[in-house]
Order: sequence, then structure tokens, then C-alpha cells
Amino acid sequence: MYRFSHKDLLGMEQLSVSDINMILDTADTFMEISSRDIKKVPTLRGKSVISFFYEPSTRTKASFEMAAKRLSADTISLSARDSSMVKGETLIDTARNLQAMNPDIIILRHPSSGAPHLLARYVDAGVINAGDGTHEHPSQALLDLFTIRKKKGRIKGLRVVIVGDIAHSRVARSNIIGLRKMGAELTISGPPTMIPADAESLGVKVVLDPAKALKGKDVIMILRIQLERQSGVLFPSLREYSLVFGLNAELTKGAKKDVIIMHPGPINRGVEITGDLADGPSSVILDQVRNGVAVRMALLYLLIGGGRFDNLG
Repeated sequence: MYRFSHKDLLGMEQLSVSDINMILDTADTFMEISSRDIKKVPTLRGKSVISFFYEPSTRTKASFEMAAKRLSADTISLSARDSSMVKGETLIDTARNLQAMNPDIIILRHPSSGAPHLLARYVDAGVINAGDGTHEHPSQALLDLFTIRKKKGRIKGLRVVIVGDIAHSRVARSNIIGLRKMGAELTISGPPTMIPADAESLGVKVVLDPAKALKGKDVIMILRIQLERQSGVLFPSLREYSLVFGLNAELTKGAKKDVIIMHPGPINRGVEITGDLADGPSSVILDQVRNGVAVRMALLYLLIGGGRFDNLG
């Protein structure tokens, strides 16, 4: 039987197609737990999970903590303002102190790209990258893949477009890697100032005109404008961005009739997407949030040492 052999989840690059399928299949098994009256199983009883978020988060942090608790793991939550890093402690010293507590998993979100990789070198615990700078956000990509597969029945051969601030988005980078590995045909679109210079080397098609980019697509993935990660003004105004690249009913006419619309959140309504589409029948935004708990349950289970489909509770 194939086993999941990774200690850490630092990015989508490290995962094989078999790894990704195993994560998605395990998440499918865990979906049922979330529909029970008592949403808890003893699978990870006695295991400990530390979530350390150096940046604000709602969905990712709550999703990981709920996933850990539904598996009966003990959880500790830290933020930057609660840690000694505000007193000048380095990430390496923080890592050594966390290691002294002997946790099983450390979930890290950090504004510096590569921070989870550094942490993983200094701790025996498994490390999950919950978003590092503009680098990667692998668990988001995995829940996006899971949502696409649930809605479409497959990923291979689907035509997917990602629209928005590609250059600053760790979600975009992880999804590009994951979707390509799973056989999707990928197009990206956005203002030229938000498209990476080496975009086509990533194996994607660049189409700046959003109407052309959306034509015939099975999946539309909208990204949040990463204002906090931009070093300068990359477009004239939010109003102009909305008029040209904001997803609305008119733009979606060229997509497949059964297209699904995704967004990693938080949504800037009226800027990246209109409210009627965000709340409409094509939207799977809340499905992404719901599925995220099951995917993160699967990650905790597999990384802590499950690696099989038995004893899931």
C-alpha cells in the first residue's frame, strides 16, 4: 500500500501526483465526520498541534484548529504579539523553544518567504506552511483541488483561469503547481503589472484580456488584490481595476455554462467580484471553506504518521 512519507508540508512542489491523490482521498473520508452530531473522533488523541500565525488569518487559522480538535489533538495557538519575537527573539530561537515542548505538528504563517523551511530544519515536529510571504500556501491549493474534484468529478483536462494579482499571490503559485501536476489546462489574467515576468515558464498561458481569458473555462479562480504586499501602485485605482478585471455577469458569459467560481478569501466585494456572483449558484466559495477543514484533517493525520486509510475513527 502506498504510504505518505513526508515529515513536513512546505509547498506543492514537494508533492507527487500520488501524494496529492492520497491527501484528497483521505479528506474525502473525513468529510463525513463534519456532518455528524458529535463532530469528533479519537484519531489523534494524545498528539499536540501548535499553530503559530505571525500574520492575521481567519479561515486558515480557524480551519486548522477545528481540524485538530475534530481529530482530538491538543492545540495551542500563538500569534506574533503573544510570542517573544516581539522582544527580539529570532525565529530559530523560537523554533528551539517550541521543539522543547515536543509538539507533533507546528503550523506556521509568516510574512517572510522560506520561514517554514527554516523552521523545519530546527525542529523534529512536522511543519505545515500556512502561507509564507509571496511564496506558497499549499493547504489552500489542496482544498481548492479537492473542491474542483468534488464539483467536477475530475481535475485532469479541465480548463482553469486564475484572475487577479498573480505576482504577489502565494495561493496562485501553489495552485499553478498543483493544477498543472494534476493535468489541468491553466490560463492566468490580470493587469500586466501583476503578472510575473517569468509566468509562461511556469507552464501557464497568459491572456491579459479577461473576457478572452475566461472564454470556454470550466473553473474561474479570482484572487484578492494583495495591497499589503505591493511595494508601489500597480494600477490606477480600485474602481478602474473593478471595471476591467472585476468578475461580473457580463464577463462570465463566455465561460462554460456549468463553470464554478472560486475565491480564497477574504473577498473585496465590488472590486474583485460582484456580490451576485459571490453568492450565486456558480460560486463554490463557501464549499472551499467547508472542504478546507476535511483537507486539513487529512494533512494532520498523514503528517503525524497515519499514512494509511485505516483507523480514521
